[in-house]
Amino acid sequence: MKRLGLVLAMLMVSLPAYAQKQSVWVDDLTWPEVRDAIAAGKRTAIIYTGSSEQNGPHMVIGKHNFIARAMGQRIAEELGDALVYATMPYAITGDPIARTGHMRFPGSVTLPPEVFYGVVRGAAQSALTAGFKVVALMGEHGGGQNELALAARSLDPQARAAGGRVLFIGDLYEKSRVMMREVLAKRGLPTDEDHAGIPDTSSLLYLQTKDEWVRQDKIAQADDKNGVRGHPQLASAELGKIYLDIKVELAIKQIRAQLANSK
Repeated sequence: MKRLGLVLAMLMVSLPAYAQKQSVWVDDLTWPEVRDAIAAGKRTAIIYTGSSEQNGPHMVIGKHNFIARAMGQRIAEELGDALVYATMPYAITGDPIARTGHMRFPGSVTLPPEVFYGVVRGAAQSALTAGFKVVALMGEHGGGQNELALAARSLDPQARAAGGRVLFIGDLYEKSRVMMREVLAKRGLPTDEDHAGIPDTSSLLYLQTKDEWVRQDKIAQADDKNGVRGHPQLASAELGKIYLDIKVELAIKQIRAQLANSK
């Protein structure tokens, strides 16, 4: 019996990860696995956009992308019927010629609004073509929210005709910011946290597994001149968890509410 148990344990260790628990990421699957997942009930595709932009001297440029990947996975797993497409890493962050917005700082990337819209719409159309019945569009950065909404509106009639939906999940961005300001106010913390301040910095403090994304020794230097509008020195992993939990809850609630209203 001991020998049999040892053999079984060795077999479990040797099994590929997807055989034990299939990834929710489309990128991790083969096309037959995506086809079979859809046939087995994975009816929802999540398209979650991030952004590559400056976040002051204390926080890495990939902030939005790291958050988007973590949140996309959580939302898909909690929905239970969803897969996630690769995080779109670029958004609308300023004028590269006039060097406005985040484009004042090296490392930031911006897309013209029509390009951002076209990529999002193309990804959503691809998900519909693949056989997903519900496509949920959401974004981690402010620039591009209107384009995400427009892409959803433009494709939703086509999806409805086939018994599906294309949804814009804007609460994840807008409402989460409002709710987090309320959390900060109750704790007596500043609420004017527009960029790379308490909520953003707290999110990465919570998500990072080591000190790779937040430069603790640079936080004191953060100010409006170097790209920060907020108070990152007051950030904490605890606040990051609260903020990210709010995002997940709002996204799932809005997805389910919109689908319920379409019945």
